[in-house]
Amino acid sequence: MKNKIYLLGSDNFSLCILNNLKQSKKFKLIGIGIKEYNTINKHKKINPIIHWGKLNNIKIDILNSNNCCNQILTRMKSLMPNILLIASFGQILNKNILELQHIKIINVHASLLPKYRGGSPMHRAIQNGDSKTGITIMYMRKKMDSGEILAQEEVNITESDTVGTLEEKLSIVGRDLLIKTLKELPNIIPKTQDESQVTYAYNIKPIEEHIDFSQTAKQIYNHVRAFNPWPLTYFLIDGLKVKLYSVKYIDKNISSNIGEIVEVKKDGFSIQTKNGLIQPKVLQLQGKKKMDVLSFMNGTGRTLFVKGKMVE
Repeated sequence: MKNKIYLLGSDNFSLCILNNLKQSKKFKLIGIGIKEYNTINKHKKINPIIHWGKLNNIKIDILNSNNCCNQILTRMKSLMPNILLIASFGQILNKNILELQHIKIINVHASLLPKYRGGSPMHRAIQNGDSKTGITIMYMRKKMDSGEILAQEEVNITESDTVGTLEEKLSIVGRDLLIKTLKELPNIIPKTQDESQVTYAYNIKPIEEHIDFSQTAKQIYNHVRAFNPWPLTYFLIDGLKVKLYSVKYIDKNISSNIGEIVEVKKDGFSIQTKNGLIQPKVLQLQGKKKMDVLSFMNGTGRTLFVKGKMVE
């Protein structure tokens, strides 16, 4: 008899796992739960999980954010799955769910726990300039991301990775590691996390999207790619918001004035930071379309970005 699985997820990270579960001969996917506000995803599109569920004839439960845990508990009692999978769900489950005796609750987390417990582990790994991260398969416990580890696998972070490309890599690793772990579950000895090594990846606040030029150029470079494609970073010039999709950093200083535009050329401009220069490569001026800096400087950029002008 196949093990019955119910999945709580949110977006592409979960979608990759769903495809593998559907194809497995050892497991039967009996339902999916997503939170109400996740029906429209971070890219302002209908959540692909909803399309996937309809295409594969799998029921999707839309969970009310204010009553999420009660709804999950009701579904668990009616469906009686063997395993409840959590993959990028963003909700701490209450005691009543966690203490269900007949269900193993397993979480797929996008970091090498105990490093980066919390809701933004991929963003924080890139923002902090880490060269590696990974996937942890773990049991879920009441304290956030503190459960016993069942399996882990490392993933390298390159200098050009964004949170978008890293999510793609981790989704594939997570998909394969999860199926392998589920098959071997009866023989796995769970490993307790070392609490002395715990760090946190707190959810991103809107204020963090605003670039701080008092940081170094390398820090800003990491910040921009950590927030691409979501939620994106920005700076202000003449009161206008400029979103950044891609930047280059250069280890040289021209001015002592942090935030000053110090070089302007036909194909771009440079901004002085605490240490080093930042050169935007793909950007979006408030009210305009996203474009590469060359195209931008052939238009509005010529008069907006002037040498000696300050940004913030």
